[in-house]
Amino acid sequence: MLNHFLYRSYTPFLFSRSFSSTLFVKGISFSSTEETLTQAFSQYGQVLRVDVIMDKIRCRPKGIAYVTFSSKEEAGKALLELNGRLVDGRVVILDITKAGKHNPPDTKPKHAGGDS
Repeated sequence: MLNHFLYRSYTPFLFSRSFSSTLFVKGISFSSTEETLTQAFSQYGQVLRVDVIMDKIRCRPKGIAYVTFSSKEEAGKALLELNGRLVDGRVVILDITKAGKHNPPDTKPKHAGGDS
């Protein structure tokens, strides 16, 4: 019944244009890596990217991550199946992100100077 409730409450948002195929994941283990999260989430669809947000001082995950799927439908399936479940020994809470809200870190080096 809980899955039915979650499905009914999230379904309109999952297929809206304003939401992306990226899930916000809260409560991940400090030992979680991009590889372990990819493995856990890939059973629900094709995972394109996993961004584990790191604590730069402690050199470990802050407990949150973003998981990007190839489609909104796959993200929705993962949301319904994994929300409140154990991943890497910790209960994770999933939420949908708005399109454009999560911008992965820019990997291109920035150069000094003007726009020439």
